[in-house]
Amino acid sequence: MKIFIGADHRGVGFKARIKGILQSLGYDVIDVGTNDETKGCDYPKIGFDVASRVARSRNGRGILMCMSGIGQSIVANKVKGAYAALCYNAEAAKLSRQHNNANVLVLSAKFVKSNQLKKILTVWLTTEFEGGRHQRRVNQIKKIERSALPL
Repeated sequence: MKIFIGADHRGVGFKARIKGILQSLGYDVIDVGTNDETKGCDYPKIGFDVASRVARSRNGRGILMCMSGIGQSIVANKVKGAYAALCYNAEAAKLSRQHNNANVLVLSAKFVKSNQLKKILTVWLTTEFEGGRHQRRVNQIKKIERSALPL
């Protein structure tokens, strides 16, 4: 599985830790930036890049970081085929996969404890979508996505 990761300047340190964890677990990691925490950057460009790559890939997943995670979550969910979940703990990560089939995990560099990263990542990457009643709801989300008015 390919995993596309990206962060703004506030998430660079977290991204480096996450990249190391993912590589140690054997995942193919594609880092789309940024790698400079000393120079501010615009998170929407990075979030759009990661979400677009995930939406175009067959089995890819994405992981995004910024200070709160909120901005990255908003931008990733604007991309058709990207389903981003902002998760602050392993339970939310598990539910985002089981119930929502999220393909983009968004993390907060401020609110997620670094000692929880490996657990959150492992749970999110290994939890399967349950389908069933949740499939009906995911299909409703996709229908809304298809019928959304163009700007």
